[in-house]
Amino acid sequence: MTQFTTDAQNAYGVQDYSPRTTIEGVEIVPLRRFNDDGGAMTELGRLNGGQHKDLPGFDVRQINFSVVEPQAVKAFHLHKRQTDVWYVPPSDKLLLVLADVREGSPTAGEVMRIVLGDGNSRLVRIPPGVAHGCKNLRPADPGTIVYFVDVQFSVDDDCDEGRLPWDHFGEEVWEVEKG
Repeated sequence: MTQFTTDAQNAYGVQDYSPRTTIEGVEIVPLRRFNDDGGAMTELGRLNGGQHKDLPGFDVRQINFSVVEPQAVKAFHLHKRQTDVWYVPPSDKLLLVLADVREGSPTAGEVMRIVLGDGNSRLVRIPPGVAHGCKNLRPADPGTIVYFVDVQFSVDDDCDEGRLPWDHFGEEVWEVEKG
């Protein structure tokens, strides 16, 4: 067996490959991407009367498209009633940070980090009370998000679009993990 130098042996560790902490109610739905020599297509969902086939109980009321500038952080959004379902195209790469701030939730205080896009096609369901934001990890290109919501946006007294400061869960949640 190979022996390491004292400095290397003292610093040596094994990466943790155990499953990451999840937040109750957050769902990740893998999507199929169909590609051929002429391009690619990803089916984001089949709707029947506004109900998404792969997200039981989620009634689509509005579909939005958002652009995030290179390296920009857009956070934290928070809703009392609204569920979001996010999709980031495989050509983009965004870090989604989720934090459970629901009083009495079994996962209250948990923070999740998920890389979206980067060759993958999947949806992420974000329930009410889970703060969410993203960082575009691409250094030179804008990133895009297509998201579905079950509450239509309103600027009046019925507005369900709240905010927390971008660093509410610490600046380090936005840093690329090293190691």
